[in-house]
Amino acid sequence: MAKQIILAPLALLPGSPTPEPASIEVDLSTRLITNVRRGLHLESKHDYSEVVYIEEGRVLLPGLVDCHVHLNQPGRTAWEGFETGSTAAISGGVTTVIDMPLNSIPPTTTVQGLEVKREEARRIGVKTDLGFWGGIIPGNQAELVPMLTAGVKGFKCFLIESGVDEFPCVQEADLVQACDALKMDVHAHPPDVADPSHYRTFVDSRPPAWEISALELVLKIARQYPQLRFHIVHLSAAGAVPLIRKARADGVTNLTVETCFHYLCLKAEDIPHNATQFKCCPPIRDEANRKQLIDALLDGTIDYVVSDHSPCVPELKKGDFLTAWGGVSGLGLGLSLLWTELGEKVGLSRVVTWLAEAQARQVGLEGKKGVLAVGAAADYVVFDPAAKFEVSQDSLRFKNKVSPYVGMTLRGVVEQTYLGGQLAWDGTQALKSTGILL
Repeated sequence: MAKQIILAPLALLPGSPTPEPASIEVDLSTRLITNVRRGLHLESKHDYSEVVYIEEGRVLLPGLVDCHVHLNQPGRTAWEGFETGSTAAISGGVTTVIDMPLNSIPPTTTVQGLEVKREEARRIGVKTDLGFWGGIIPGNQAELVPMLTAGVKGFKCFLIESGVDEFPCVQEADLVQACDALKMDVHAHPPDVADPSHYRTFVDSRPPAWEISALELVLKIARQYPQLRFHIVHLSAAGAVPLIRKARADGVTNLTVETCFHYLCLKAEDIPHNATQFKCCPPIRDEANRKQLIDALLDGTIDYVVSDHSPCVPELKKGDFLTAWGGVSGLGLGLSLLWTELGEKVGLSRVVTWLAEAQARQVGLEGKKGVLAVGAAADYVVFDPAAKFEVSQDSLRFKNKVSPYVGMTLRGVVEQTYLGGQLAWDGTQALKSTGILL
């Protein structure tokens, strides 16, 4: 058995509020952690095929999870692809990516579409482990249980048009029919008018009431089907938070909620005219809204934070806020973004819980991903919490380097990422590694 031991003066272990010394053993043949001991223990180097020493001042973290990513391959690979997207992820310590069902052609709305996507991922190769969401569209109810059986992690639907023709929105009747096998994700954005160069025009065209209306429908169905799980994606409207709190107080326990890095780290007041790299749906809202979302994350109303990495070719970002493609690119920056924004307030343990353990639980990988624990995947990250860097186009690893984060100075640098015990990111480049299709 090929054995590895990691000796970390600081490691973030499950249940520990702060990092502590740890020795972690890995079976490289199974890619799993086999032993975790508090303190530094190395009786004999000869017992191991590899000894990994973590430098003082660095923290060993579990591999992170991003369960809301649009990789777009096949069909729109010019926007993003498995190789470039997974490289961006691994550079930021994300070792598990769950791909959204739309923006690829075909979309993941049938078992056949799922298999096309998986075969393409196998052909290309990925730098992270990779799972898939399925999609609900009108008329595909018969595909849902087979897609679950084939391994999708749940289902996404839109309550208004998605922006791509091959993924139409659903009505309440479609959702009721789909509730035999459903995790439901909701988008909500309305039509528009006025000066398209002004960001305020765009925000006003997508008021919080649209998100709140969608949430009310989800809550209605969640109450009707308490045995099922429902999920709200990319919550941007703080006005929805009281409804979520009240529903949970009234006993609706089958609902989870996510928000995105851009809603917590960016604000409408800072967005210039025609700066369409900031455009996403639902939109980035004002500072008061941002602070309320942070409060909802801190008190547990929001369960975790994702990138919702939704890129396109630069040409589609040209123009004004009403005509440009809506999507923020930021895959791989999440740990540094959240550590910069909230690290001093909450500490590293809570940040990593939002970015790893909570998302692993959401996609059925609890205990297997997002933790440094016996039986979990040997995915781990060497993180320097004190280092700073400026986000530049050259530093971005995804395909199309259009991002609202360019120019920001962030705190916290991922120096190395290991996937299944194998070094996959050395701080400057992705190395040869083999991701698993989940």
